[in-house]
Amino acid sequence: MNLFQKPEKLKLEALNRKSVEEFKESDKIPVVILLDNVRSMHNVGSVFRTSDAFSMEKIYLCGITPTPPHREIQKTALGATESVYWQHLESISELIKSLKNEGYLIVGIEQVKGSTLLQDYKIDTSKKFAIIMGNEVEGISENILQEIDVFVEIPQSGTKHSLNVSVCTGIILWEWYKAFS
Repeated sequence: MNLFQKPEKLKLEALNRKSVEEFKESDKIPVVILLDNVRSMHNVGSVFRTSDAFSMEKIYLCGITPTPPHREIQKTALGATESVYWQHLESISELIKSLKNEGYLIVGIEQVKGSTLLQDYKIDTSKKFAIIMGNEVEGISENILQEIDVFVEIPQSGTKHSLNVSVCTGIILWEWYKAFS
């Protein structure tokens, strides 16, 4: 862009966005997101919106995670609950077993001993991934930690020891999107 040229925002028509039906029929990145007892409807809506933006396969809403339709989810999802496939399941443990049988690598986004820093994790694009995001306070449920194949952690250098679930999901999904694009 010329330094003397005034920037002009693109109009919606110029963005060439897919319709909901076109999105549903389009190729997806082989990633499913498992929300493990996420409480905030705003976080859920944001995960829907990010999953739409990066063409993720599906979202599983597990345990107490709220489900659409709900106006608080819709506030941040902005219609992505219509485009992204989703399913609610009570038992995340049963889901993990099923996904493993389907060939998914189970990735927990959690700070645990032996976790791999995000920048050091090599995403193998020949695999399918199930990425687990945990509860806002407790993280991933203790009872499923042993079922997870690999733990990835986002490095942080501030005074806080965690990121908001929706922010964390955005960072993680962006890395998978880049790897598969």
